[in-house]
Amino acid sequence: MRSCGIGGQAVIEGVMMKNNDVYSVAVRKPDKNIEVIEREFKATSSKNKFFGLPFIRGVVNFIDSLRIGISTLTYSSSFYEDDEGEEPSKFDEATKKIFKDKQDAVINGITIFISLIIAIAVFMVLPFLISRLLSKVIKSVFLLNTVEGIIRIIIFLLYVLLISRMQDIKRVFMYHGAEHKSINCIENGLPLTVENVRKSSRFHKRCGTSFLLFVMLISIILFIFIRFDNRILQLVARLLLVPVIAGIAYEVLRFAGNSDNAFVNIISKPGLLLQRLTTKEPEDDMIEVAIAAVEKVFDWKEYLASNAEELNREAEEAFEFIDMEQIDKINTLDDIEDLFEKDTDEVVEEKKYESFDELRQEEEELPVEIKEYVRTESSRLRSYNKINRRRRK
Repeated sequence: MRSCGIGGQAVIEGVMMKNNDVYSVAVRKPDKNIEVIEREFKATSSKNKFFGLPFIRGVVNFIDSLRIGISTLTYSSSFYEDDEGEEPSKFDEATKKIFKDKQDAVINGITIFISLIIAIAVFMVLPFLISRLLSKVIKSVFLLNTVEGIIRIIIFLLYVLLISRMQDIKRVFMYHGAEHKSINCIENGLPLTVENVRKSSRFHKRCGTSFLLFVMLISIILFIFIRFDNRILQLVARLLLVPVIAGIAYEVLRFAGNSDNAFVNIISKPGLLLQRLTTKEPEDDMIEVAIAAVEKVFDWKEYLASNAEELNREAEEAFEFIDMEQIDKINTLDDIEDLFEKDTDEVVEEKKYESFDELRQEEEELPVEIKEYVRTESSRLRSYNKINRRRRK
């Protein structure tokens, strides 16, 4: 099924979901009720054609994501601030006086700027400095730059691992899982219910975690070709390449998120593995929050209805080359093996399967409803036959 086009992030005790020019934030308040808001956000790439160009749009969208991210995190955390009765600080009063209604926007901008500086210092500058300490031992520039990239990935993984052990962050990662599972539920053609979301995958190829890992991996490749003798120039070149790396990483993530083939699955694997740290299985009340966020900005029922014809066609065509009478006689996996090991006329010329493994490869392209039936241990194809006949009625 095609991508639904929505994306989001976890916030404090909640989920943000964005669909085109609107986004929602759903937060589970201390009183256990769900607060949901909807806001407009015009992407910078839509305001100017230049900002929408490939590679340029990656940098712009990354900055836009930070803007929304900081804003929604601030909003969600406001429900859990214990500052009732406290007077505004002198800093708050001063910034309010200077910036007036734009106070929040200015503070968010400053926060983003400081966050970027810290991120560049920790994940770009620090690995460079550490690797250069080994320059007396490692003479090859190629190896030195490779070691720098490995150090960068290690620092990043240690950072993710350390914060994942914090109790508050664990809950954020659980909401992150709820966000992914909700999107996967829709894109797998299932109604958006707590039960269906619960059984959906918490891993998604379009995740920001995968984007950051792509940044790390792409930086290794690009930095290998930096050959300046002067270390200051080497460092400056790395800083100047940060937007280039972000642009390339975004295009790779965009391609991976909208494609499904062996190559894409291979390049997506590291990011999906990393999501084992950045996402956790959510509780049902967290799933309810994610569903509320989705439904505020996305009509999933209309989306599923628009894909119904495509699903029906795939269901009817998926195994049309198989003799249904033979399938009715299948009761075990051995029977399935026997069927596909035979070079019979029932299998059309362009669809000769030698083993059940090849059938499984074909099955990976099918809608989730058929996958669920085909994967049944004792009667995979019998179950497909049932759902196929039911669709034809």
